[in-house]
Amino acid sequence: MPTEPAHTEPVHAEPIHAEPVHAEPIHAEPIHTFVTVPPAERPRRVRRTARVLLVDDLDRILLFSDSDPGLPGRRWWITPGGGVDPGETDLAAAVREVEEETGCLIQEAQLIGPVLVRQVVHGYSDVLIEQEDTFYACWVPAFEVSVVGHTEQERLTLESHRWWTRTELATTDEEIWPTSLLALWADAEQRRAELDSGLPPRTPADGGTVEESTVPA
Repeated sequence: MPTEPAHTEPVHAEPIHAEPVHAEPIHAEPIHTFVTVPPAERPRRVRRTARVLLVDDLDRILLFSDSDPGLPGRRWWITPGGGVDPGETDLAAAVREVEEETGCLIQEAQLIGPVLVRQVVHGYSDVLIEQEDTFYACWVPAFEVSVVGHTEQERLTLESHRWWTRTELATTDEEIWPTSLLALWADAEQRRAELDSGLPPRTPADGGTVEESTVPA
């Protein structure tokens, strides 16, 4: 007897808030060891990351409060994003990381950029990370963030999240990584306007080499 074709859901053209398919995605080697050691004895990791300036239609940007478990009370704020897995493109990694960390489904075509590429050194109490960051920007309707897709390490280090206005970023005493986030946001917005007017995309800004550490490299 013929089998009836399975019903498939239509592809969403706009970002939606949904639970990720994989609550525990399989990634490359974990970054943190969570074992505090003397600075000179820290293992060294090298990786590439894709990060996203996720801006909603209320002109707010989403940031996560990150931490170093070896230094209780120390925190800073970062954009969604993370390591590029083996065989992944930067665009695919950006889309995946946004879904896993926020529950928001976006398409590669919605990403503006890259808007910034930089080399960064992160020194923590347990590890020293040398990485290449590639930043994109994406505008989405306001939504309620879901963290059910966070990895085990993210559950240990990402303490909270919130949407920030430009004024709040400009006046906060909190530590923001990258420190140039406001300028980067403005540049991404300009790039978006240029694309909307038919201009070709610009090459990403060169962020050089910077250090963002809780324990200096």
